[in-house]
Amino acid sequence: MKALRIMRMALFISTVFFTSICSTYAEEQKEVHKADSPKNVILAHSEKPPVSGSAAAGVFNRYIFRGYELSTRSFVVQPSISVSYKYFSASFWGNIDSDENATQSFVPDRSGQKSFNETDLTLSYTYAIDKLSLTAGYIYYGTKYTAETEEIFLTTSYDTLLKPTLSVYRDITEYPGTYINLAISQSLPVYKKMTFDLGASAGYFAGDGNYWKTYESSTADYTGKKYKTFHDGMVKAGLTIPLAGNINVQPLVQYWFPLSGKAERTVDGNSYNHNGKLDETFVMGVNLSLSF
Repeated sequence: MKALRIMRMALFISTVFFTSICSTYAEEQKEVHKADSPKNVILAHSEKPPVSGSAAAGVFNRYIFRGYELSTRSFVVQPSISVSYKYFSASFWGNIDSDENATQSFVPDRSGQKSFNETDLTLSYTYAIDKLSLTAGYIYYGTKYTAETEEIFLTTSYDTLLKPTLSVYRDITEYPGTYINLAISQSLPVYKKMTFDLGASAGYFAGDGNYWKTYESSTADYTGKKYKTFHDGMVKAGLTIPLAGNINVQPLVQYWFPLSGKAERTVDGNSYNHNGKLDETFVMGVNLSLSF
């Protein structure tokens, strides 16, 4: 088990290193083209329209949320739409499972049937200072397979090498706890406007409600100390391929894995974590997006 964790961390570090190399190359190429482009004078004085937005639909072999496997042996369709006015944004995201099947983290609301089983609504406000961006917001999770809940969050990102983004989420209703995620990403030009996209993230979770008590052999129940650990890791790669105008198609693959022994631990055949143990899992699929 220790060897597996070392291999996962090595994979994570190598992804960060490779992404860093790609990022450096991309920035160098950007500066070369920037100096030669007469459009830069126009762009420098242009203003972002007060209203903008995007719509997308993804098809994937699994739905993974913070390392938890929420679908299996089916495909999921995930539509989304987002609208922004100046610094304010509102977005909708949904999950449609073609054939609900139980996992270690998921109890179906319609086992063996298609279900539109999640609708998330997000409201946020973003404040930018030069390359630094701060976003605060609220998320409502409309889930049919578990109790609906709400979170507030704060995200900070810096537009530099690897584009580091640190996010803190706090559940304020059903499942009191704090989830912290650090992510990096970089896109490397491939051909014309096509890009090769790389990314990685690592999450830490600390539960502080009774729901997050862990499994104990002595009581054969969830009566142990509350779940707190380095939780999930993820590395991903994909392509962004322009089709026409503001329409892009984005094939991608993600590899999810537990970051610690506690995250993947079982006790007497039961998950140590009340929400279910984490496994090594691949997500593959394609996303079609439109910006306006």
